[in-house]
Amino acid sequence: MSDVSSAFRAAFGHGPEGVWTAPGRINLIGEHTDYNDGFVLPFALPLALTAAASRRPDGAVRFRSRQAAGEFGASLSELVPGAVEGWAAYPAGALWVLRDGGYPVGGLDLLVDSTVPTGAGLSSSAALTCAVVMAAASLHGTELAPDRVIRLAQRVENDFVGMPCGILDQSASMLSTEGHALFMDTRTMETEQVPFAPDAHGLSLLVVDTRAPHRLVEGHYADRHRACKEAARSLGVAALRDVTDLPGALSALPDDLSRRRVRHVVTENARVLDAVALLRSGDVRAVGPLLTASHASLRDDYEVTVPEVDTAVDAALAAGALGARITGGGFGGCVIVLVGADAVRTCVKTVREAYRERGFAEPAVFEAVPSAGARRVA
Repeated sequence: MSDVSSAFRAAFGHGPEGVWTAPGRINLIGEHTDYNDGFVLPFALPLALTAAASRRPDGAVRFRSRQAAGEFGASLSELVPGAVEGWAAYPAGALWVLRDGGYPVGGLDLLVDSTVPTGAGLSSSAALTCAVVMAAASLHGTELAPDRVIRLAQRVENDFVGMPCGILDQSASMLSTEGHALFMDTRTMETEQVPFAPDAHGLSLLVVDTRAPHRLVEGHYADRHRACKEAARSLGVAALRDVTDLPGALSALPDDLSRRRVRHVVTENARVLDAVALLRSGDVRAVGPLLTASHASLRDDYEVTVPEVDTAVDAALAAGALGARITGGGFGGCVIVLVGADAVRTCVKTVREAYRERGFAEPAVFEAVPSAGARRVA
C-alpha cells in the first residue's frame, strides 16, 4: 500500500485520497455457466490489483499503471465506448458506466499496481474494474453495495470493452472470503460461503500458468455465448440452466455443435452442485474427478482448450494428481491441479518436463489459497 501511494505521489505530484484493492480469482468449477444463469464456485486469490486515486476539479482523467509505460489522459466527455483501447479501457469504462448510471463522478487521477498476471485467465480485468468503480464512486460521495459494484463492473466489460461476460469474475472479486469458495446462483445472486481449505486435508490446489495467453475479445467467447442463447431459444427456455431433461434437449436440437455446447453447460452445472455437496461434507479429495470431468467437457464439448493447457492437465494426472482442469474462459490461461501435498514436487516436475518435450515455454506454478475479497485499504 505504501508503495502504490508513493508511486502515485511521484506520478502526479500529490498524494492519493484513497487506496482500494481487488483480487484476482480462480474458478474451482462452473465454467461458462454464469451467462447461462447457472451455478459457479470461484474463490479469490492473494494476487490482487491495488488502485490509488484522487479527485480532479477540471473534469480530466489521468491513468497510470506500474505494469505499463506512459500515461493515459483525456476528458470525461471523451470516455465513450470504442474510444479507448488497451488496459485504460477498463478504468475509462468504469467512469463511463458510473456517469451513465447517474452517479456524480468527476475528474480522476488514478494509479494501479497489480500482482495478477494479465492474459492468464485470473480475472485481472475484473479486479481492475471493481477497484476503479469502488474508488471513483466513493471519492465522489457514493458508497456502493457489493452487488451494485458487480453489476456496474460487468457493464464495463459488456458495454464499454465489448466482451459479453457473465458476473462470475466480478462476484468472486467482490464477495469472496478467506478460507472459502463462493457458491453462487447467477440467476438469483444468492451466495453461500463454502469452506475450502485444501491444506487442512493434506492437499494443495496448484495453479499452472501455461503462458498461453487467452484472448477472449477476439470472438471465441462471444461465439459460445451466442450459441447458448440460440440453443435456449430453440428449446423454449429462458436459459440453459432450465434444461432438466438433457437427453430430450439434445434430441430436439438441430445440429451437433449446439448439442455439444448445451451438454457442457448442463453437465457443468451438475458438477458444481456435486462439488458443493462434497465440500459441505468435508470430502475435498472427491472433488478431484469432477475437475477432470469438467476439463474433458471443456475440451471436447465446449472446445476452449489449447495444446499447452491439455499438456499440463495430462501431465499432472499422469503424476498422480487427484484432478485437473482448465480454469477461466479458455483459449489459454491457467490450469488448476488438486494434488496431495506430498506429491506437489513430483507433479510440478512432470508438468515442466512435458512442456520441455513439447517445446513450450516453461509454465509458472503457484499454490492457490482462498483469500479475502475487494475492499478499501486506506
